[in-house]
Amino acid sequence: MKTQAIRIERHGGPELMQVVEIDVPDPGPNQVRLKQHAAGLNFIDLYYRSGLYQAPLPHGLGSEGAGEVEAVGPGVKTLKVGDRVAYASGPLGAYSGAYVLNADSVVKLPAGIGYEQAAAMMLKGLTVQYLFRQTYRLQGYETILFHAAAGGVGLIACQWARALGVKLIGTVSSPEKAQLARGHGAWATIDYTKEDVVARVLELTGGAKVPVVYDSVGRDTWEKSLDCLQPRSLMVSFGNSSGPVTGVNLAILAQKGSLYVTRPTLTTHLTPRGRYEESAKELFQMVTSGKIRIEVTCRYRLEEAARAHEDLAGRRTTGSCVIIP
Repeated sequence: MKTQAIRIERHGGPELMQVVEIDVPDPGPNQVRLKQHAAGLNFIDLYYRSGLYQAPLPHGLGSEGAGEVEAVGPGVKTLKVGDRVAYASGPLGAYSGAYVLNADSVVKLPAGIGYEQAAAMMLKGLTVQYLFRQTYRLQGYETILFHAAAGGVGLIACQWARALGVKLIGTVSSPEKAQLARGHGAWATIDYTKEDVVARVLELTGGAKVPVVYDSVGRDTWEKSLDCLQPRSLMVSFGNSSGPVTGVNLAILAQKGSLYVTRPTLTTHLTPRGRYEESAKELFQMVTSGKIRIEVTCRYRLEEAARAHEDLAGRRTTGSCVIIP
């Protein structure tokens, strides 16, 4: 069968993204083919498009989405045609009307979660799950620093922190984003365009600083993040929206208080399959219980994918966005 999909032939800017017609194969052993209803829009898509993250060219974009199973390959026993499913770490190519991936990469959706909502939350929500429940397991009494609190991951983090009883200090770039983050559960916000982040963290914590910083920004916030940490505390660097952190001198960790640093990824936190299922179950429970609400704030058609990337890179989006094939 054939479908429309986004493809790039070389790395670079959004203008290199093309809508093309592709052949979609029948699913092979232990694979399923989905009729795609929505794909999530994430910074990692920009990294693969630009070449910051490498994949053999030409290739598609997107690794998160939701849809309906329309064909199953040999050996698939847990899924059937018509099942509603979602995924967070499929192979590149989710910006497509149809999509083939391993059956172990998808999870069934509960009745209370729609396709667009699922596509908007799987990667972001499971990211927050592993950050808060695995990388540094929050207990409920901490005060933490979370960068980009008004983004898709950030707004889920604000709500999850509130549900846990954690005081989340979120960095934002405007008064409007500050209001949005606080409305989703942030205990306090810092407008980094006008305020000194380190000084404000000291003020908000009574000089104690924080036991963990969650940083998806990268290069621009690296040193400031370290300066916000208590001695022997953890810096969690899980993204590069401002560019990668390079040339790190490990001695700086000693100088700033025997700090720990980790660079986690979602994929390693979803392996083995049982952990993926447990993480997704916890996320779904948080959403269906109303403790976390997932708002799809912007929708782009497949032919608008380049504009979607421009808006995301230009920080003109808030919350979660999806691409509709």
